[in-house]
Amino acid sequence: MQTIIDQYKVVIRAAAEQKTPLQIRGGGTKDFYGNPVLTQSNTMLDATAYTGIIEYEPTELVISARAGTRLADLEAVLDQKGQMLAFEPPHFGAAATLGGCIAAGLSGPRRAAAGSVRDFVLGVRLLDGRGGDLRFGGQVMKNVAGYDVSRLMVGAMGTLGMLLEVSLKVLPKPMAEITLHMQMDEAAAIEKMNQWAGKPLPISATCFRSGELFLRLSGAESAVRAAHVKLGGEELSECEVFWKSVREQTHGFFRSASTLWRLSINPTTPPLSLPGEQLIEWNGGLRWLLGDEELDAVTIRKTAKDAGGHATLFRSNEPGISVFHPLDPGMMRIHYALKEKFDSFGILNPGRLYPEM
Repeated sequence: MQTIIDQYKVVIRAAAEQKTPLQIRGGGTKDFYGNPVLTQSNTMLDATAYTGIIEYEPTELVISARAGTRLADLEAVLDQKGQMLAFEPPHFGAAATLGGCIAAGLSGPRRAAAGSVRDFVLGVRLLDGRGGDLRFGGQVMKNVAGYDVSRLMVGAMGTLGMLLEVSLKVLPKPMAEITLHMQMDEAAAIEKMNQWAGKPLPISATCFRSGELFLRLSGAESAVRAAHVKLGGEELSECEVFWKSVREQTHGFFRSASTLWRLSINPTTPPLSLPGEQLIEWNGGLRWLLGDEELDAVTIRKTAKDAGGHATLFRSNEPGISVFHPLDPGMMRIHYALKEKFDSFGILNPGRLYPEM
C-alpha cells in the first residue's frame, strides 16, 4: 500500500512543480455534486486504488479505513458486529467510497438525532498540495479536543488535500426500529416535529411530504413501543426500504428532472412561501425544494438566509450558478487562508467548492 501512496506523491509533486490542476476522485457517485473542477488537463488522482480496513475494534466503537474503501464494504463489516455509521451517509451508487463520503460531508435521515459526519470523524491522514504526508487527530475522542484540523476535511470537496485514511466513531445498531406515519398539514408537522424533538422520545428520523408525516423510532423494544402508544399513528411496513429511498434519493419526490435545492435552516421556520414541491427532514431543519421557472438562486438564498441558514444547489442542468451559498467576506478570508496553507499552488480540485478557489 505504501507503493500506492508513493505514486500519489509523485503525481502531486509533479503537478505542484508545473502548477497543473489535479482532479481527486473516488467512486464517482457524487460527481454531480459541487462545482466543476477548473482544469483543462486529464490528470486525475484515483483514490479507489487505496482500499481496505486498517483497524477495527468493536468494543472501542472505532474503525479506521483507507479512503478508497467502498462504503458498502465498510458498513457490511460493521453490520456483522451490530454496529453502524450513525450519520447514515448517502451512497448514490455502489461505488461510493469512504473518502468521497467525508469529502462531500453529506449526512442522511438520522443526522438530527445522532449528529453529522463531522461529529464522527476522529482522525485523518492526507496528502497536501505539495505531496506532504500529514496526520491529524487520532482514534479516541481525547485526541481530537480543541481545534480539530481533521474535521476541516469534511465537506472540503478535496480542495485541501487527498484523503488517504479516516478514523471514525461508530455506534451500536438499535435493538428495535419502527416507522409511524400520520396525516397532517405542513405547519402542524413542523410544529409537532420540534415539539417532540424536545422530549425524551426515541425519534431517529423524520420526513414530511404531501400531507403525511413519517417518524422513525429507534432503541430498546420497550421504549419504541411506549413511544408508539404515546405518539399514535400507523406503523409503516418496509421501514428500512422507505428511509433508504429518502437517503439515496430514489423516493418518488427526487425522481423529478427539476432543479433540486437543499435548504439547511432553523428547524422551527414555518412553511416556506416558495413555489415548487418540498420534502422536509431533520425536524424541519432540512427542506428539499424542487424548483421551477419561477425560482431564482437569489430569492432562494435570501429566503434560506432569512431563516437562519443557507441554500445549496444540489442538482441542476443550468450552468453558471454557484452550487454553494456565498460566504461573507470574513469567512471567505478564512477559506483562502486554509487553501493557501494546505494547497498553496491551488492544484487540488480547483473551483470544486467555490469557483474563486
